[in-house]
Amino acid sequence: MSDEERQDSLADQAAAWVPPWERPTARQNTVPTPADTAPADPERTPVEAASAEPERTPVEAAPTEPGRTPVEAVPGDPGTAAGERGAAGVPRRQPAGRRRATVAPEPAPELDDAELRGALEAILLVVDEPVSELVLAQVLEQLPERIGPVLDDIAAGYTAAGHGFELRRAAGGWRLYTRPEYAAHVERFVLDGQSARLTQAALETLAVIAYKQPVTRGRVSAIRGVNCDGVLRTLVSRGLVEECGAEPDSGAFLYRTTTMFLEKLGLDSVADLPPLAPFLPDDVEELADATR
Repeated sequence: MSDEERQDSLADQAAAWVPPWERPTARQNTVPTPADTAPADPERTPVEAASAEPERTPVEAAPTEPGRTPVEAVPGDPGTAAGERGAAGVPRRQPAGRRRATVAPEPAPELDDAELRGALEAILLVVDEPVSELVLAQVLEQLPERIGPVLDDIAAGYTAAGHGFELRRAAGGWRLYTRPEYAAHVERFVLDGQSARLTQAALETLAVIAYKQPVTRGRVSAIRGVNCDGVLRTLVSRGLVEECGAEPDSGAFLYRTTTMFLEKLGLDSVADLPPLAPFLPDDVEELADATR
């Protein structure tokens, strides 16, 4: 090769030489992505552009329906495929506007005086123990204030008409009873010649408990002067006496009369028992001193 040809070859190489900072990199030789082809902001560097983009949460990135915010479109909303339950199967709390309104039960119609009177008489014919005014009001779904005056009117009507039965208040409630003047006829029909009376010892024990209640068995025996264990068991078995706790000092059982006792005697409470003073002898204090 001549000197002229060598100089032309060097000149061509010098003209074709590209500085390293202008040579294409490996990324420029790959297929351009949409992010690479997007026009860059001349005033922002690539690092600034990447850091300036706000982070998007999965809820914001989820597709939403028109007119609904991303929060309303999360799974578990009634409008989505998850229905009334969320993705975890937990029922969602209904919004205030979507809660079901509870329907209050309709009040029972108010009975007039004639209907109320008939309903009370029908119930009193089938009860086996005195029933209170509150229970009657609840059964008939009427105001308790109306029950008492109607019962008083029914009782007065039975007395004025001279029926063989009467309506009386006993043991805190109301019940129909036969009149005392017809007791002999009723007794013959019910007992049919059989005596079901209490013995004298049972009556004395029952009287002591009625006036001294609550009282222990030992106190009753001391008042009567004899052992009353057997008689007391009889009164308990017949439902006239019941236990009502224990005495704090000795731990002995206390006894009192029952509701059946009041019902059998036709009393409303033990306060209606007659006073003992008229039945006591004049020398009761002397007798008490003699027994000491």
